[in-house]
Amino acid sequence: MAEVRPAGPADVRGIAAVYAPWVRDTVVSFEDVPPSADEMAARVGAALRCLVAVDGREVLGYACATPHRARAAYRWSVDVAVYLAPQARRRGLGRALYERLLTDLRDDGLVTAYAGITLPNAASVGLHEAMGFTQVARFPHVGFKHGAWHDVGWWARPLVDRLPVPPSGG
Repeated sequence: MAEVRPAGPADVRGIAAVYAPWVRDTVVSFEDVPPSADEMAARVGAALRCLVAVDGREVLGYACATPHRARAAYRWSVDVAVYLAPQARRRGLGRALYERLLTDLRDDGLVTAYAGITLPNAASVGLHEAMGFTQVARFPHVGFKHGAWHDVGWWARPLVDRLPVPPSGG
């Protein structure tokens, strides 16, 4: 079984390799060019949390959380994403990555996780809904890639049972 742990500098090339086919070959990512290892290192460094699923030294998948928006009022919300290598799909690794990530985010005091999904994508919708996310929005025809317009749905998952009262000044 793969180990899930925080991503480190030695994982960046593997993370970039996992993500590249999603960019190049699918509409799952709206990027046109896969990011370099250096760009991925900057993204991992800027993430609030980034985890990898590894088998030995091979990165099989990763999950990251980034700030939902830059303005201060959004500081309790995060965007999350998970990506798996082809050989790692349908093995429970997406669930394992999200279980750890969502627990860590809750422990960090965050309140809500959001995930954007290019539609249709039954596998991603199924994973997110199995993890407690519910659809909260759908943006029709929001992205154009591979010769077609695509919708993006947004799913949300509370990380807390009760909304906290933020400290003063928030």
